Formats: sequence, structure tokens, C-alpha cells
Amino acid sequence: MFFVKQLPRYRPLTFLRLRLLPLLAVLMAAAVPVSAQVTALLPDAWVDVQSGTVNSGGVILVEEGKVKAIQAERGALPEGAQILDLSGYTLLPGLIDMHTHLTSDPLMHGYRRLSRSGVRAAIKGVKHARDTLMAGVTTVRNVGAGAWGDVALRDAIADGDVPGPRMLVSGPSLGITGGHCDNNLLPPEYKARGEAVADGPWAVTAQVRQNIKYGADVIKFCATGGVLSKGTKVGAQQYSLEEMTALVEEAHRRGLTVAAHAHGGEGIRTAIEAGVDTVEHASFIDKETIRLALKKGTALSMDIYVTEYILGEGEKAGILPESLAKERMVGRAQRENFRAAVKAGVTMVMGTDAGVYPHGDNLKQLSRMVQFGMTPMQALQAASINAARVLGKDQEFGAIAAGLSADMIAVKGDPIQDIALLEQVAFVMKEGVVYKSE
Repeated sequence: MFFVKQLPRYRPLTFLRLRLLPLLAVLMAAAVPVSAQVTALLPDAWVDVQSGTVNSGGVILVEEGKVKAIQAERGALPEGAQILDLSGYTLLPGLIDMHTHLTSDPLMHGYRRLSRSGVRAAIKGVKHARDTLMAGVTTVRNVGAGAWGDVALRDAIADGDVPGPRMLVSGPSLGITGGHCDNNLLPPEYKARGEAVADGPWAVTAQVRQNIKYGADVIKFCATGGVLSKGTKVGAQQYSLEEMTALVEEAHRRGLTVAAHAHGGEGIRTAIEAGVDTVEHASFIDKETIRLALKKGTALSMDIYVTEYILGEGEKAGILPESLAKERMVGRAQRENFRAAVKAGVTMVMGTDAGVYPHGDNLKQLSRMVQFGMTPMQALQAASINAARVLGKDQEFGAIAAGLSADMIAVKGDPIQDIALLEQVAFVMKEGVVYKSE
């Protein structure tokens, strides 16, 4: 209409028609539906983590970022479909790491961390996100980051600015004054303080609200001391039951899940009683608390690979001597209790603590999970459908199934026979887009 009004009145109608013809052609073309590109993946086998089975052959059809259908037989394929021949490879769902720190640098521990700004950490996170995705992890839960760098990174990935896994983020972790989630590296005159330190039920409630205000998808807090913090006792409980309950209730009221960092037995038990969704590390969990986790449906995220990096490479990375001593105490107990929790049937998810050790090495965790009590299928389920269910996202991703996001990876050979094959992922697809194909 605007173009027609600008035409001089003396111009003939035939000229008007000629000028409008291209516009009419564009409008008509826009009205004709265009079929979306269908991609057909043809693997040797694919892993159904929902049923716990491995299926031979078949065709996985992908359209508009989702699994459109799964054909048991390789009959007629949709006309014009893009064929991805994965002969010799096993296809699996993209895996989920429930405990990462993408903005953390594994070479910047201890006092070295004080030299890096939050902005610089977020920029480094772009590289870490890419490394994580290329390793076969298509979704992460980032549980702790400074300066809201995880929120910025999540949004950059979602907007397509940079490649990386789908992220659910916590922002800064909540903790007590002087606790594991505080900054205890500097003397008092510097007045250094963790970004989400909060003491007392009302203060932790307010801090949960602030984390949500600035973009958190999940709430993470420190229920006990930690290995890598200065001046905290790794097994000592920090928040009280009253504080933890207030925190969890506020998060759940707002529709967020809660992860509790907890090494010591009392802190683990109190966190489960308060209603947390997952316990991170769970190093000194005992039989009674394992039974409580079963009763409450609490999932455990136990990072049993990271001890190898801390004790092998930690000193070179700047990890403090007191932290190395604490890890020597924690590592063996955590692995023994991992075995006990698996045997008891507790819901387990894969959490690696990547960021303490190099990003991209996430799936080394899987072979340790098998070494310490899981079957390969259980380990894969912990890193896929179990994690998706804990997040409340199993209707969106976490398995190869019609209607779910087309997040898939492939390895050469059979990972059920050799779970370590997952340390050499050859193919990565996220939301229908191929990011890696060897």
C-alpha cells in the first residue's frame, strides 16, 4: 500500500501492474508450504536408554531439530532426505553432565583464581563449552559460576552465537559466611565475600529469589565444607535444617530444582530431609542415608573420576596443599560409597565436576562408574534419561525417541562391551545440527 501511494497519478495502470508483479510473486511463494529437510541416520546399532536395550540397524529420522520417527527396517526413505551413513558406529543419545563449571579453568586453582575476572572467565567458558559439546555432552547443568557468566554463556549458546551444550545454570552458589561457597582466600581487610553468601532462613530465601531474578534455572548451595575451599572441614555441615528447608521450599515454589554440595554424612542427611533433588559428591554417605535417599527419591551425583586429576595434576594447577590432603581422605570413601549406593538402587546421575579438571574429558567418568559397580547400560542411563527425569525435562531430551530433541552421538564399535569408547566420540548432533562428524 505504501508503494502504491507514492506512485505519481499520471503513470499508466500498466506500469502499476508491472511494479506490483514481483511483490505478488513473493507473497504467493510465501503462501506455499515448503517441506522441511529430513535427515536419515543409518547406524549399525542404536541405544534405547528408556528400555535399556541395544537395537541393530534401523533408521532414525530427524526433522526440524527433533526425532521425527524411528524405522526398524531400512525400507523406503523420505524423498529428498539427507542420508548420514553411520555404518560401523553405534548411535546414543547426547549425554548429560549434571555437575559442570564451564566458566572455571582447570589450570586456575587456589590463589590463581583471584587473578581472573568474571568477564574473562565467561569468555574462556566459550572454549570450554565447545570442548564439552565435541566430547559428546549435549546438555549440562552448570552448578556454580561467578558474575553470572553461566547465564551469559547459556544465552549465547541458545541464541546461536557460539557452539556449546544446552545449559541449565545456577548462577553463584549459595553458602554460609566462611563456608565452602564463600571466598576465604584473602585476609579481612579485603572484605572478600562470595556473591551468594546468605545466613539465616530469610536471607537464603531472598538469595534464591535474587538468583532467579538474574536468570538461574536451578539452585545450588553448599551444605558442607569442601575439598577445594580454604579453611573448611570437608565433612562438617554448614547450613542448618531450617535454612536448607527455607531454601528448598522457595526454589520448589518457583519451579526450580535444587542441588546440594555435600560431602559429610550429617550434611547429606539434612539436605535430603530438606527435600533437595540431588546431592553432589555425597562422599561420606552411609547406609542409613542411602536408605533415606531411596525413600525420598533423591538422586546422587558422585564425581568419582575427578580425584585422579586432583591427586595427579592438582599441585601443578595451583590446588592448595590442604585441598590435596582433603582429597586423599575423600576419594577412596566416595568410590566405596558410590558402589554401595548403586547396589542399593539409588537414582544415580552423571556429574563430573568438569572445570576442576579439563573440559572435554567429561566422559572419562563413565568408565569409572562401571569400574565401581554399574553396568555400562546403567552408566549410560545415569548420563541420559535419569538426568533428564531429575531435571523434569525427559519429555524434551535424554533419549532417542520420537518427539524428543535430536541430540545424538556416535562411537565406533559397541560401547556396551567397552564403555571407554565414549572417550572417543566421532559424531555429535544437537537439536538436529551436526557439530562433529569424523
